Amino acid sequence: MSTLRFALFGNVYQQHKSIAIRSVLSSLRNHGAKIFIEKEYYTFLSSAFQDFTDSPDFTEFVSLADINADFAISMGGDGTLLKTASMVGPTETPIVGVNMGRLGFLADTSVNDIEDTIDALFCGDYSVESRALIRVETNGEPIEGNECALNDVSILKRDTASMISIRASINGEYLTTYQADGLVVSTPTGSTAYSLSNGGPIIVPRTGVIVMTAVAPHSLNVRPIVLPDTAQIELTVSSRSHTFLVGIDGRSCKLPEGTTLRLSRAPYSAKIVKRSGTRYFATLREKMMWGADLR
Repeated sequence: MSTLRFALFGNVYQQHKSIAIRSVLSSLRNHGAKIFIEKEYYTFLSSAFQDFTDSPDFTEFVSLADINADFAISMGGDGTLLKTASMVGPTETPIVGVNMGRLGFLADTSVNDIEDTIDALFCGDYSVESRALIRVETNGEPIEGNECALNDVSILKRDTASMISIRASINGEYLTTYQADGLVVSTPTGSTAYSLSNGGPIIVPRTGVIVMTAVAPHSLNVRPIVLPDTAQIELTVSSRSHTFLVGIDGRSCKLPEGTTLRLSRAPYSAKIVKRSGTRYFATLREKMMWGADLR
């Protein structure tokens, strides 16, 4: 069996969330794995832990495409996993999410289970789920960084308290003009995130749909709408501030009003590693307290 190659990504803002890296490195070494650490994370760890660079067992990298990794390990929380998915991009390297945050809905491997999870990878005791991404294209300046979202794309007001107008068309057919603080276009994976907090439905992963949910709409008649993920969505924004924000999994950029956004399913997927025995509905009940009666 060939040596497995692992690419490590992590949270670079909170030192306590990186302590478990020692367990990961130790477990990978015990299995004889080849270890690579993303450059920004490597620099952070070198600064946080004085003895970190003493070992020759791992190297830093800039582009995942250069190292041909078998797995990517995300050390942090759900936000870190989203960032990892963005950096993995079209390589479709399977991602293992280690949760050192609060919720851990996507990054569902706990710190206490790290060694068992790595053992499972080497034993083949896992599955890989394909998760759809949404791609954003513009008729103006291209969006910096990865233009694909695992969770959601949000179009939001900025600078003033005034709402924005978002003209929406689906497959070339006019749908409506949203008068709202914004609009969230979500994958099934992201349906339990920002979309849910704005009244959107929970959608089971791999369902093959996209949901559009308005943020604080001006009309009570505006409700979330579920579309097939084959839909071509076109959005044109007008704003009193003459600008608006586009957020892609939390990464935001400012665009001028009049910019047309074209959203569609990305040509590649994110691959998420799940331990055998992991169940979506059990996670939904435990992590989101779905259906809990707290009376």
